[in-house]
Amino acid sequence: MISVPPVVKQSKSKNLETTHGLVVAAHGKHFIAELDDQRRIDCVTRGKKTGVACGDRVEIALTSPDQGVIERIAPRTSLLYRSDLYREKIIAANVDQIVIVVAAVPSFYEELINRCLAAAESAGIRALIVLNKIDLPETAAARETLALYETLGYPLLPLCARQDVAPLKAHLLGRTSVLVGQSGMGKSTLINALLPDAHAREGEVSTALDSGKHTTTHALLYHLDAGSHIIDSPGLQEFGLHHLNVEDIAQTFIEFRPYLGHCRFSNCLHLVEPGCALDAAMQAGAINLRRLTVYRALAQEKLRAPRIY
Repeated sequence: MISVPPVVKQSKSKNLETTHGLVVAAHGKHFIAELDDQRRIDCVTRGKKTGVACGDRVEIALTSPDQGVIERIAPRTSLLYRSDLYREKIIAANVDQIVIVVAAVPSFYEELINRCLAAAESAGIRALIVLNKIDLPETAAARETLALYETLGYPLLPLCARQDVAPLKAHLLGRTSVLVGQSGMGKSTLINALLPDAHAREGEVSTALDSGKHTTTHALLYHLDAGSHIIDSPGLQEFGLHHLNVEDIAQTFIEFRPYLGHCRFSNCLHLVEPGCALDAAMQAGAINLRRLTVYRALAQEKLRAPRIY
């Protein structure tokens, strides 16, 4: 993670001192930033400004020893976000890995996995799929479903967070990762297994942000070691991709890329057009029908509902 050198200067607004920090908790328009001396302070944005995310490096105008106003966001190395018809929701900034957590119980939505993978590909972020709760008898069927993504090159890590998270640690070393997935998949259990004191810290942060303590209602960043960090995000039930156009969506399906640009028509959307190279590749067994079906659903969703925000 790129460190921000300690800087204290005078803010141009109201002559307040400014410093730099790392956003380690984000809930609505309220944030907690970790300063270079490891102090944590409560922060807000100025006016109606939004767009700050967990993982952001920011410049803060200090309004008191333990409070401040976020003035600027430092340039980001990456940004993971989702969008629906009306707005965008930033999940995390400056991450280089998305860890998609699934489990056989409760059952997971395969389309959500595909949407998360598409968002990761669009942002240039490595993706890892974790199959949690492998002690459950239903895991065999889930593993069979997920085998498709292994064949595409996405690493799949089966584990049981309540028994042993050591296999996951190697994938987190030296990275800033964000955990995503539906509620009930075991993301918080993974965090508590990786960091036994995380539950206490989450309680402290929840109190500061005036939100619930028993489930993850906001994004939280934890330090695994000096060079490894992990962000726990609230459970997802959907993952909109309205910020991507149809051409961008096709590019996020990595197995499609060798065939893009080889259709009969240059403006082919790979839906029902004759001479579609993707359809021919699917018929030949080079592209899985499940993935092509997901792409077509996403493309149709985008065509029916253009972005209006």
